[in-house]
Amino acid sequence: MNRPRTSLCAILGAAALVSSLAAAPTAFAAPAPETVKPLSTNATSAYAGSAEDQAANREFFDAVMKSALKKQAAQPGIQVVTVRYRTSRAPSFRGQISQSTQIWNSSVANVKLQETSTGGDFEYREGNDSRGSYASTDGHGHGYIFLDYRQNQQYNSTRVTAHETGHVLGLPDHYSGPCSELMSGGGPGTSCTNAYPNAQERQRVNSLWARGIDTLQDKGVLTKVR
Repeated sequence: MNRPRTSLCAILGAAALVSSLAAAPTAFAAPAPETVKPLSTNATSAYAGSAEDQAANREFFDAVMKSALKKQAAQPGIQVVTVRYRTSRAPSFRGQISQSTQIWNSSVANVKLQETSTGGDFEYREGNDSRGSYASTDGHGHGYIFLDYRQNQQYNSTRVTAHETGHVLGLPDHYSGPCSELMSGGGPGTSCTNAYPNAQERQRVNSLWARGIDTLQDKGVLTKVR
């Protein structure tokens, strides 16, 4: 469900935590997909990934975490990191993005998503792409989640959005997982409507961002590994 296509940034001093990313599995049912733009003439967009995609997703997470923590480096004792995003380039999906944000903000404690009209750590975009939906970054803390029209009609649109947002928060794909696992993406088929991360996915995100916060507090600055 993702096809990032970028080079990526230098990792946080906490980069070791990212290399250990693994997927997880279980959750609740999500609302039916909302109506989006007409189908494109592209071939069917299906969830498909590769080891190369996984590496790019990890780098996207690195870029977003670095950007978010840098903005909050002057806040002693920070307990929650706020990741800000823009939706101006994905007007058809504002409902799904809002639902995805509510899902993630109610599921994890160490990082929160917040919409902003300017700046931000990443943005959502929409359009037609035969590769489907994906997360992409320029490697400098600025990236975007692309939401493909066709794929969002074939699969539950809120699940697609929440899944791609999961990459921003540090989760990799795990297509062989069950429907109850958000990061299983389209593996369970188009009938799967679950848009919630399971207990293991929630724990993984909390752990990743808690370690990022600890690194910021211990060092006082963001350090580059390379």
